[in-house]
Amino acid sequence: MKVNAGDCSRVSTIGRHSRSVEPHQFSRHGRNFMSAYQAEYQRSIEQPEAFWAEQAQRIPWFTPPERVLEHDEHGHARWYGDGILNTCHVAIDHHVENGRGEQPAIHWDSPVSQSRRTLTYRELRDEVARFAGALRDLGVEKGDRVVIYMPMVPEALVAMYACARLGAVHSVVFGGFAPHELAVRIDDAQPRVVVAASCGIEFERVVPYKPILDAALAQSTHRPDACVILQRPSLPAELGATDHDWADVAARAQPAPCVPVAATDPLYILYTSGTTGKPKGVVRDHGGHAVALHYSMERVYGMTPGEVFFSASDVGWVVGHSYIVYAPLIYGCTTLVYEGKPVRTPDAGAFWRLIETYRVNVFFTAPTAFRAIKKEDPDGRHLPQYDISSLRTLFLAGERLDPPTFYWLEGLLDVPVIDHWWQTETGWPIAANLQGLEPMPTKAGSATMPVPGYAVAVLDPHGEPAAPNEQGSVVIREPMPPGCLAGIWRDPQRFQRAYLSTFAGCYLTGDGGYFDEEGYLFIMGRTDDVINVAGHRLSTGEMEEVVGEHPAVAECAVIGIQDPIKGQVPIALVIPKDGYDGDDEALEAALSERVRERIGAIASLRQVLVVSRLPKTRSGKILRKLLRNIADGERYGVPSTIDHPASLQDVHETMVAREVGQASQARPAD
Repeated sequence: MKVNAGDCSRVSTIGRHSRSVEPHQFSRHGRNFMSAYQAEYQRSIEQPEAFWAEQAQRIPWFTPPERVLEHDEHGHARWYGDGILNTCHVAIDHHVENGRGEQPAIHWDSPVSQSRRTLTYRELRDEVARFAGALRDLGVEKGDRVVIYMPMVPEALVAMYACARLGAVHSVVFGGFAPHELAVRIDDAQPRVVVAASCGIEFERVVPYKPILDAALAQSTHRPDACVILQRPSLPAELGATDHDWADVAARAQPAPCVPVAATDPLYILYTSGTTGKPKGVVRDHGGHAVALHYSMERVYGMTPGEVFFSASDVGWVVGHSYIVYAPLIYGCTTLVYEGKPVRTPDAGAFWRLIETYRVNVFFTAPTAFRAIKKEDPDGRHLPQYDISSLRTLFLAGERLDPPTFYWLEGLLDVPVIDHWWQTETGWPIAANLQGLEPMPTKAGSATMPVPGYAVAVLDPHGEPAAPNEQGSVVIREPMPPGCLAGIWRDPQRFQRAYLSTFAGCYLTGDGGYFDEEGYLFIMGRTDDVINVAGHRLSTGEMEEVVGEHPAVAECAVIGIQDPIKGQVPIALVIPKDGYDGDDEALEAALSERVRERIGAIASLRQVLVVSRLPKTRSGKILRKLLRNIADGERYGVPSTIDHPASLQDVHETMVAREVGQASQARPAD
């Protein structure tokens, strides 16, 4: 529903959109006071230009901006319009020039290739400058695009920074994506050069990348001028007429300097899934991105320059872009790049080993990683083998941190376990428990409070502020802070239609949630995960909490399927913990009764399917929409982002065997 202009803009602070009193005027010892968090948050919302002008002074500019905040034709904020800088200079050269040259910039650890490597800031600068020279020799100039198709190796970061150094726009595609999906991205980005590795290495297999790239180029209409291939010893590739060996072109090249770019020039394009099936190319700019990430490292994560930050993600995802590649180095920290899995490389103690080896101070990963660990090591028997005393905080994001996993981690570790929430589009956290400003008591299931700069509101379908504990659409009022998406590549109308048209003056996150009476924000999942059972709107996220708390359940997903009488009814898919040898029917009955007791009979959870694994994206998100399509008998496609395609067929067969909905009529799309 589109609401009238001004409906969203009138909700200017958390207090006004979540309840009738200011939520951060906490009462302690019988008196009101303004907390450090509240003061900083309110200033960021009420005086955004002044607030973000101060933050901009903390990064090195070639020409500092005088015009701090402007708006495009859609009313979307653009930051630092007349500022000139270069992200590679901010993150690497500046630190070398100011005494960090011999500090490690990157630790690389690859149990799958049995390799380790450390690059200092000076060594990284030299490699980046030389590879930027190689790209320049191949014709890459400011504004050109370069598609990067690589695994988790240091050269992936070198390639990204080399593009930034030249003012070229990189678009990283997750290594191993299918040829068609890679071709779609090549056609949209229209790169001058593609940079790839000969292969990726996963648990018990080597994935050849060059044949995938060749097949993608055969399908695409755009033809890049050249491809640069990093030859990995595990599986070197045969090179074609327009292919170049990474080592050869780098050896011949002269180092390239940092090219000055406007703060609003694009740094990268990152494709995210869209409801139309065509990926959306999220565009990030240079200036706002650097300022926001610098601010987040201090305020959100509580880091100090020189410390070690470990994000167990992939450079193909936004977490990898922001918190493996850019933010740690922008802030003068050391980043840990991990080519491995949370389990089976070699075991469920992999993360603990990394924390001990590299003295990690802050660790960031997805809840799904720890659910995998909990499944294989429910009692945490691997942990005592390692000294993780350097670890100060554990952050989780990418999907909602379900309370059972939160409580398991809280009982296992002696550090704060922090859920925080953000999106590919925002590029950095929207809500978090700010460890560098004013850490607050945690609440299971909550991302705590909005981060300064984000005017978050929860609205009902009419655009009215939702009452405390009432679920609605989570939106962000303009101006969105620096670092958020500048638009959709080559499709401004789609940007307006997808994000800005539903509630006037607001960015639609697509997530549902609520504020509680203390102003804590709870994100319950995508708004299409709210189901309507006989006229009652119920959150599948809430049901997942209840199901996931059962001691036999390692992981679960609850989806709503069509029902001729009630409209929709929920079903649960559960993965039992390793070693579970109970009766599936008894487990189903127990879980149904738990939901009835905690949520009510209206929830109508009647079917529980025990499965060996759930279909997920490579970033760990459960493909709930796809599960609904199968259960409702609709044709479905196997997305390029799926981690294990066989998991989809397994679930489909289980649904058919259990006579779930119309699953027997579902068919994979051609």
